[in-house]
Amino acid sequence: MTTTALAPAALPTADRLAHILADPRAVWPAGRPDGGRAWPQSLAGGVSGIALLHIERARTGHGDWDTAHTWLAAAVHGEVSAAANANLYFGAPALAFITHCAASASSRYLSVLERLDAATLTVTRNRLAEAHRRIDRAERPPMEEFDLIQGLSGLGAYHLSRHSHHQITRDVLAYLVRLTEPMPPAAGLPPWWMDVAPTGAPSADYPGGHGNFGVAHGIGSALSVMSLALLHGLAVPGLGDAIERVCDWTDQWRQGGETAPWWPGLISRQQATQGRIHPVLRPRPSWCYGVSGTARAQQLAGLALGDPARVRAAESAILAALRDPLQLDKLPEIGLCHGIAGLLHAAWRMATETGNTGIAAELPRLANRLITTLDQEDHDPELLDGAAGAALALHTLGTGDAPAPHWDTFLALA
Repeated sequence: MTTTALAPAALPTADRLAHILADPRAVWPAGRPDGGRAWPQSLAGGVSGIALLHIERARTGHGDWDTAHTWLAAAVHGEVSAAANANLYFGAPALAFITHCAASASSRYLSVLERLDAATLTVTRNRLAEAHRRIDRAERPPMEEFDLIQGLSGLGAYHLSRHSHHQITRDVLAYLVRLTEPMPPAAGLPPWWMDVAPTGAPSADYPGGHGNFGVAHGIGSALSVMSLALLHGLAVPGLGDAIERVCDWTDQWRQGGETAPWWPGLISRQQATQGRIHPVLRPRPSWCYGVSGTARAQQLAGLALGDPARVRAAESAILAALRDPLQLDKLPEIGLCHGIAGLLHAAWRMATETGNTGIAAELPRLANRLITTLDQEDHDPELLDGAAGAALALHTLGTGDAPAPHWDTFLALA
């Protein structure tokens, strides 16, 4: 039975949300509330993210290209940032990503894509040079160096999707391999350990920094991107060993039994020294820090390494969350990052990957939960935590398809 038959309200709800979000002037009559010249280029909260929704609908035959073009034109209007802070979620790389999706179905965007891609190549090369200099100095990485949202894992996800065999893609993967290599003095900590708090800044609350498992800001993003590359057949030296090093660390901290494993979102230096995690530290099942992201990263690693036990553990982890009302109650929000849409889409992606009927059977109930939550009040239109992201998750469930280039590349889920 198709997901459309199991969750008949998913696609109509996505259609309704997309209709509400069709006109930029109606979505933000007075402009984006937080203002600023840069906001159109934000994938998370600006025009770019809503453009991605309409691009995906148009290229799957469920929306019109005029609407997609209106949003895409608004996103690329004005000066595009290719500064040092440009990343998958902001500036030239963000715009290159959504234009890449559009250009896969319409040749009218190829010239724009070429210019954005060239800027993204320059950003990536500069970021790589800076990262290698940091490793040469044997310093701990800042969060923005390697994470998905700000760093090289995100840029690597784009390049892997855009041109998997380009030298820049291999260069990013070679950096991720180097990121995982032992760095003296180790002190029992992995080389991706950060000397800052989860905010990315030093804090007295994290005197020894932290180790981050998440997909948004931690090693989970690097694990996903490296695993996807290996599954694409990229034979970058040391790639398999790097994936195994990350898996060894995540295995060390995996909690729960075989039927309901979970991973912490992060650990402090004190916890690393003590070697134990209190159950209260189990993160909610969100994409950014919880099982929606970490289980998918583990599933991809298991598939890349030919490790069926790891795949089973990952699928057991997300299935346990889907079946636990207490875990579901920890996601009152609708969004991809912190809410129900992220869990729904990650579960869909995992079930589709291996044909897991147990996970698939839970999707209609979760979709109805999301639809009910959407109907209770108005929501921010944005992609990462708002209605556009929820619409994309429901659209994908309703159509049962997410063609390449995958829109959820920006979540490191595909």
